[in-house]
Amino acid sequence: MKMKIALIPGDGIGPDIVQEAVKVLDAVGAVYGHSFEYATCLAGGCAIDATGVPLPATTLETCKKSDAVLLGAVGGPKWDKLAGSMRPEKALLGLRGGLGLFCNLRPALLYKQLSAACTLREDIIGDGLDIMVVRELTGGIYFGERGRSAAGDAAYDTMAYTVEEIERIVRKGFEIARKRRKILTSVDKANILETSRLWRETVERIAPEYSDVTLNHLYVDNAAMQLVRNPHQFDVIVTENMFGDILSDEASMITGSIGMLPSASLRADNFGMYEPIHGSAPDIAGKDLANPIATILSVAMMLRYTFSLTKEADAVEAAVSSVLDEGWRTGDIMSEGMKQVGTKRMGDLIVSKVK
Repeated sequence: MKMKIALIPGDGIGPDIVQEAVKVLDAVGAVYGHSFEYATCLAGGCAIDATGVPLPATTLETCKKSDAVLLGAVGGPKWDKLAGSMRPEKALLGLRGGLGLFCNLRPALLYKQLSAACTLREDIIGDGLDIMVVRELTGGIYFGERGRSAAGDAAYDTMAYTVEEIERIVRKGFEIARKRRKILTSVDKANILETSRLWRETVERIAPEYSDVTLNHLYVDNAAMQLVRNPHQFDVIVTENMFGDILSDEASMITGSIGMLPSASLRADNFGMYEPIHGSAPDIAGKDLANPIATILSVAMMLRYTFSLTKEADAVEAAVSSVLDEGWRTGDIMSEGMKQVGTKRMGDLIVSKVK
């Protein structure tokens, strides 16, 4: 099986961590008989420096011709003073919109080997956490009509959703729950917001099609509280754009190891863009200090969700867990008694386990 992957290393540590992820992909190819073809593109601050825009048209075209996209990180203090429309982060919005990516998957996975990093009590986390947040990416208040009064003393942002937008993301939530523990929690604010009432009505209408999945509803404020009170009740959370933005950040911080967490943004045909949730960390770029595990786990998500290569995805995740079992750590997850390594050595260790 030959797969075309667009690589967007981006800024800061992006090139460092993408390089290690590619090594792991190539190891998977060698072991399981697959072939990966890469095309490297510019986006973010480096694209601004080279072309004057955060997302060159050639990058978007290359991504459209690929089977999947692997992104490192974009942005950094160097470009902080640029106008909003020219900031490196605009590349992310341009890629999501241009590629039709409407479904963001953010796993919050706490490895038992790193349980000391969790901010919650041991009796709450037990032997680890495994939550998937499914966030709608293209609708809601972030994309609704907005503006200010003529005098500039008032402003408004509009939250809007169509049944079609709600249904396609909720179906993704149900389908993912089917492959996990078969529990789906739909999060809204249906006691206040009309969009949330439409959301809940739509969820209830399609739920009978997924009778094997247990469905729960939570208001967003209660969901935020329950994530820190009893996170084990959650399997898959599906919610709209802004709620998902906030809850996925909360869920990721519960794990205490932001350098460990991957993400995926998908469209209806399972084409996806995969990236770690952490930033570009320009202060450690090129110093062999960055943790590549989140990007390597993003590759596992790519294998699972875009290419339907479950065995291969499992192998990558098992390799990461095995390396952690042996006590290998990058600086950000280092603890007493463990063995510290750099970016490249961590990548090599995971490759050795895949092989």
